[in-house]
Amino acid sequence: MTLVSWSPLREFDDLFNRYNRSLGGRQLSGAEDQEERAEWRPLANISESDSEYLIKAELPEVNKEDVEVAVNDGVITIKGERRLEKKSEGEKQHRIESFYGSFARSFSLPADVDESGIHAESKNGVLVVHLPKTEVQRPKSIEIKVK
Repeated sequence: MTLVSWSPLREFDDLFNRYNRSLGGRQLSGAEDQEERAEWRPLANISESDSEYLIKAELPEVNKEDVEVAVNDGVITIKGERRLEKKSEGEKQHRIESFYGSFARSFSLPADVDESGIHAESKNGVLVVHLPKTEVQRPKSIEIKVK
């Protein structure tokens, strides 16, 4: 998970960039600043059954090829990019309220998840990640005799 330090001026940049983008203008801040932070965070629902956990992330207009799911040190990360559609010749955009750009969501995994059995599927703009449960090995109690 990437931590980004808070900058009060960045919030003004966000405000101006969103306003500018809605009018069809360009971003005001530098490209390196844009790469540092995600433009949007897809919504995710997490549920549990007897056999698995499910993460359902809403990824409208995101191709399967633009999504990456990875597990590292007990954390699952879903990241990718939602690309802005090309305008047709003669088409004029009046308002763009959808967010575009890179995104990333990370979730800590419970101890009973079988990381080797995790699989995902994408259908109708929803990414469903299946996290199968496994039996948690409980620590054995060992009695120590005091001499």
